[in-house]
Amino acid sequence: MKAIVIYNSQTGFTKKYAEWISQDAGCECVEFATGSKMDLSSYDAIVFGGWCMAGQVTKLSWFKKQMPAWFAAGKKLIVFAVGATPSEAPEVEVAMKNLFTDEERKMVKAFYCQGGLNYDKMNWSSKKMMQLLVKVLKKNKNPTEDDKKKIELLSKSYDISDKKYIEEIVAELR
Repeated sequence: MKAIVIYNSQTGFTKKYAEWISQDAGCECVEFATGSKMDLSSYDAIVFGGWCMAGQVTKLSWFKKQMPAWFAAGKKLIVFAVGATPSEAPEVEVAMKNLFTDEERKMVKAFYCQGGLNYDKMNWSSKKMMQLLVKVLKKNKNPTEDDKKKIELLSKSYDISDKKYIEEIVAELR
């Protein structure tokens, strides 16, 4: 199966997952700026990866716009979303469900890969948004244990990425 991984990464976590998928599946891997302009008609499978922010995946609208034509052409479609939230958090399942309509879910398989935060590589607006979130959480007079964990986690850079999250994606490409 001839496949390509197209990814959009801000701080490197999505790039890391894209490269892992590419290496394990033996397929091409390109950044979004290049991949979004390519003729993808010769590929049997198109994998798109983007980073999560506020329940959305960056550049996913581009992929979704192409999905019907690609699906009609018989292509296997896969999306992986990379976020800073641990995969077992309940909000991950909700966010992933909200990425696609019921009709779109018939065309694509979607996966979540936990990544992390790298404040040194984050753009100014993303960094400020994260700092504001931490500030809001800290203002809570009666924080829950979950709030305390979030404050601790979001207060500094961290990496919780794990290659195990690509296993199902690679299996889909074989």
